[in-house]
Amino acid sequence: MSRDAESHSAAPFRAAHGAGDSWQTAAGEIIRQLGALDQSYRLGVIYVTPPFARNLREIEVLLRQATGVPHWIGSVGYGVIATGVEVVEAPAIAVMVLPIPEAAFRVFDGVVDETDGVTRSHADWLGETAAPLILAHADTGNRMVPGLIRDLVEETDGFMVGGLACASGVGAQLADGPTGGGLSGVMLAPDRTPLQTGVSQGCTPIGAVHTVTQSEGPVLLEIDDRPALEVFKRDLGEPLASRLEQVAGRIFAGLPVPGADDRDYLVRPITGIDVDHGALAITQGVEPGDPILFCRRDSRAAVEDMRAMLADLKRRIGGRPVRGAHYVSCAARGPHQFREPEREHQLIREAFGDAPLVGFFANGEISNDRLYGYTGVLTLFF
Repeated sequence: MSRDAESHSAAPFRAAHGAGDSWQTAAGEIIRQLGALDQSYRLGVIYVTPPFARNLREIEVLLRQATGVPHWIGSVGYGVIATGVEVVEAPAIAVMVLPIPEAAFRVFDGVVDETDGVTRSHADWLGETAAPLILAHADTGNRMVPGLIRDLVEETDGFMVGGLACASGVGAQLADGPTGGGLSGVMLAPDRTPLQTGVSQGCTPIGAVHTVTQSEGPVLLEIDDRPALEVFKRDLGEPLASRLEQVAGRIFAGLPVPGADDRDYLVRPITGIDVDHGALAITQGVEPGDPILFCRRDSRAAVEDMRAMLADLKRRIGGRPVRGAHYVSCAARGPHQFREPEREHQLIREAFGDAPLVGFFANGEISNDRLYGYTGVLTLFF
């Protein structure tokens, strides 16, 4: 996604993080790091880890009162990400404040089973705003979320980034107060918030894009008019083709996104291999004619793909300085996939320096109109 208008504010984005046994200690450290803020800071983003989930509202109240920033959105992640740090499995808070005028954004919440309320409430603003960026948080317990994402993107002609919270229900999200149960977040006007977004799959394709020619729901019977398992083993090569018991957690199916570039595909686990019938099962239904590929997921593939995504973003922003960054990573990535702590934000820092950064580890990641898994979604503001 590209938004190339000039910024209307020279004030810097500011990010901070805090940790400690109490939320008051962590929030106090954030207030100290942020320092004095002028009236140009109108929007804040808060992420907390599960130990502070029940205190999310209190944290927002304290930060609003201490900083003077009036509008806040946020959620609960398995871990939080801030400039120079990732914190998982420990109580922590990560925050960013954005110097964006109130005319340039609209906070929304309450998207539980339909999106009409958002488009009605903000009809005038949307009528004057072309293709907003929608930074959204979603409830993992709401099965309608994938459809709500598609509907809101279509109805606003926007582009959505964000992720699924690791907590559910009212109070698991913030959008000018506690909310939850569906989608909430903020819509940003592109003429005031120029940006670029990119998706890292954490995988590397191991063969060509194929075509499903026979299937039953999530069971692949034939690919390219040949038994699905035969095509799979050919892409695997030796020694994995003769050691299929080692495939789990290493090799995945990729479902290319129609109309997107060749790096954009939905990663889905392989859940079964039927040697007798030459079939494979994955976690999503497919139909004859659908494209499919197979991909490797490990620490090397994750680094390779992350660097490729960052290089593409760097090319697209054309040397303009990055004022702030927002990053959502799958909970199955981070140290679990990269094999060392804080590797993802280190790679971002290598590409874009010490730009203020905030983010969280999610239960699923949103890019444009789709819910992904195993990905990292980076948004750069410049």
